[in-house]
Amino acid sequence: MSSSPRSARTASLPRRAGRHLRRALGRHRTVQRREPLARPVDRARSRAWLVAGLALVVGLAGVVTAAVLGYRAAGRTAEAERGRLHRTEALVLGKLRTEETGAGRWSGGYQKRTDTSVSWTAPDGLARTGTVEIPRSTASGSTIVLWVDDAGLPATAPATRVGLTVGAVCTGLAGSASLAALVGGVLALRLRVLDRRAHRGWERSWARWEPRWSGRTSQPQDD
Repeated sequence: MSSSPRSARTASLPRRAGRHLRRALGRHRTVQRREPLARPVDRARSRAWLVAGLALVVGLAGVVTAAVLGYRAAGRTAEAERGRLHRTEALVLGKLRTEETGAGRWSGGYQKRTDTSVSWTAPDGLARTGTVEIPRSTASGSTIVLWVDDAGLPATAPATRVGLTVGAVCTGLAGSASLAALVGGVLALRLRVLDRRAHRGWERSWARWEPRWSGRTSQPQDD
């Protein structure tokens, strides 16, 4: 059974990578029989690919390290917040009128939220009533989780492990995409310069050898 063109191209990738590596390291003479036309510009092109690959690998390692360190730092901050704040349940009394709060607003890109009157018990045991922002779909009379400080005032909930993980993954993906775009752009510019250099070299070589190749040098010249 014959292999498909895609599988053949995939199988040739390591071979092409090895050829670029040998050229970049100046070892092309060891395969002179297979690559008799390796030029300095070809070696420069292979070095450009090699440097781009190394930069991408090192950069991705840096992005992953930064994402992991950021995840751990955010996790320590969240743990400190959990130790400082108090988790309680609040009773939803009812949404405020639309003219007071507006039609609601999108928060976090996921759900529409609105200001709602709720009541809860503060750490000192006293009942409190106030206005907090909750999902608009929350029904009156239901209970919600509310984080408060030592004074019993509503506070921002500490980040969850799932939220921290999603944030770290998004940061890593964004950093990797930016790095790939930067390395790819620099590589494209370098290859374009090398292509122009190769084209100029070909034109000079053609101007030198074309008369011999076409036989014009052996033709009699008019006086």
